[in-house]
Amino acid sequence: MIRIVAGESAAPRRKRAVEAFLAIGLVLLIAVGAVVASSISRNTDAQAAAPAPTPAAELKLGYFGNLTHAPALVGLKQGILARNLGTTRLSTETFNAGPAAIEALNAGAIDATYIGPNPAINSFVKSGGESVNVIAGAAAGGAQLVVKPEINSAADLRGKTLASPQLGGTQDVALRAWLGSQGYKTNVDGSGDVAINPTENAQTLKLFQDGKLDGAWLPEPWASRLVLQAGAKVLVDEKDLWDGSASGKPGEFPTTILIVNKNFAAAHPETVKALLKGHAESVAWLNDTPAAEKQAVINAALQDAAGAALAADVLDRSLQNIVFTVDPLAGTYPKLLKDGVEAGTTKQADITGLFDLRALNEVIAAGKTGQPVSAAGLGQD
Repeated sequence: MIRIVAGESAAPRRKRAVEAFLAIGLVLLIAVGAVVASSISRNTDAQAAAPAPTPAAELKLGYFGNLTHAPALVGLKQGILARNLGTTRLSTETFNAGPAAIEALNAGAIDATYIGPNPAINSFVKSGGESVNVIAGAAAGGAQLVVKPEINSAADLRGKTLASPQLGGTQDVALRAWLGSQGYKTNVDGSGDVAINPTENAQTLKLFQDGKLDGAWLPEPWASRLVLQAGAKVLVDEKDLWDGSASGKPGEFPTTILIVNKNFAAAHPETVKALLKGHAESVAWLNDTPAAEKQAVINAALQDAAGAALAADVLDRSLQNIVFTVDPLAGTYPKLLKDGVEAGTTKQADITGLFDLRALNEVIAAGKTGQPVSAAGLGQD
């Protein structure tokens, strides 16, 4: 309310009051503007202070000398991975099985690796989700339980000795899970109704030939080598255990995937994307190249990685059992986790966050090479 004094009209008083209000508002506006400007300045300074991600000077990549790792084999032999990495130097290390590769990844000896899904799950669980991300699929199928000719059914396996590539590896877990479904008890120390002896693949072939093993659950080309070179027969083809209800792709199950150390990915996202470009190109090369040329390149790469090429019949049989794909088949992972828990090689845990398929889907979209792949609710896609 404005008070009017005798001899003075109300209008000047109102005018001075309005002027006062305007002055106060102007001061407040200036103050707010200063705060906003200061905030923008701080944000700009912070952005300027945080360097943009740069390509890594080196990418250390792991893989196995198995046909199920053919995207790595041909990607290296054909120079596809190195070309896509540009100025980033590519170095490699080969492994026999997943747990050893995971140990190297967690120790910083490698930055990314081709690997089976179960060791990746185990690492993610043990680290509370901090160690690795699955960034692509590589191969589906290509694993079998091969046994002596006189073994005709699961009932014949009691008291027998079987091999797997390494304790806690993907084939090791698959073998233990299948034996459990047949009513057998197995233990990680090798005891139980059926003894499981984790053995390097090359040694498995020799031990089987010498009659010291009754069978083995193996990836290609080792399953084919035991069949064609050691007289084994297939008791279980793992593709028959996957009806497609989890993935929409009957007979397909993840045998090889591509994972990356999460700290490396956070520091060098463009390098990871470049790796994925090369990986997707390698998978496309495998699917599009005529058989004779493909087999020649793979054999040359196996000679480099494993020290020996494959016989033509082994290579041909092996390739018939494998599907090369960038889809990691994420919908199968709850079952893979369950199998690992029941086998005693993995702890029960939430694996949400295991997948980061965003960069892969960007590569797929940019190259127009197929449909985007799904994380099945277990991460980002």
